[in-house]
Amino acid sequence: MLELQNYNEKTFDDIKQTDEFGNEYWEARELQAVLEYKEWRNFKKVIEKAMIACNASKYNTSDHFVEFNKIVEAGATTKTILDYKLSRYACYLIVQNGNPKKEVIALGQTYFAIQTRKQEITEQEYESLSDDEKRFYQRMLTKKGNYSLNKAAKNAGVKNMAEFHNAGYKGLYNGETANDIAKRKGLRYREDILDNMNEDELVANLFRINQAKQKLIKDNIRGEKEAKDAHYEVGKKVRKVIADIGGTMPEEMPTPKKSLKELEKECKSKFIDRIK
Repeated sequence: MLELQNYNEKTFDDIKQTDEFGNEYWEARELQAVLEYKEWRNFKKVIEKAMIACNASKYNTSDHFVEFNKIVEAGATTKTILDYKLSRYACYLIVQNGNPKKEVIALGQTYFAIQTRKQEITEQEYESLSDDEKRFYQRMLTKKGNYSLNKAAKNAGVKNMAEFHNAGYKGLYNGETANDIAKRKGLRYREDILDNMNEDELVANLFRINQAKQKLIKDNIRGEKEAKDAHYEVGKKVRKVIADIGGTMPEEMPTPKKSLKELEKECKSKFIDRIK
């Protein structure tokens, strides 16, 4: 029997891939081989069980099981087969639903469970943070999200990023641009509006940012106008979701008394240095 650490390095980590935005994923066909499933139809049943478990856990299956078509060689010709890009969480659910008699399944359960446990600890730590610390954390995520969104927008042909981002704000804030939001909040010239949002407002914008990036990529959107229209529609749909569940609209959320820049200057939290 191989040592678990060596097994990780030679199998699960070895087949792990990273997309152009730095997101890690595993391809289902490669994971099938590692988990010693000879036939795709049998492994597909395990994937379907994992999807059900994902949905039962209130997670969006499309975020963790991304379906795509792969072209492979079939003798002298080629053919197209179904495959999935799997998140680490998706892999965890798959090995949890795999054949427990397989030794490699047990090893996979240990490997992916360790990473899942790390995520649980992070969630516990998050709940222990102060309101300002949660703002810093969500602001960090929006920065990373906007970086990925900008790359996707650039690939789609966007040149005027300010107008592109305003399209998203207009959809989410019922027609308000970034400047409109800044004026309503009473901010100084060129003061960052995201630095002056509370946790909930940042979370709403993070959802908009991530969904806009995914739409540009999945729908293979090309053209500046098309990208702006897509961003606007995503913002509008996020706003509708908030309305449908009876949530507070982003423009109605209170503006914190101090911006994150002000809090950072005060060195109010050791957490700031930890997340940078």
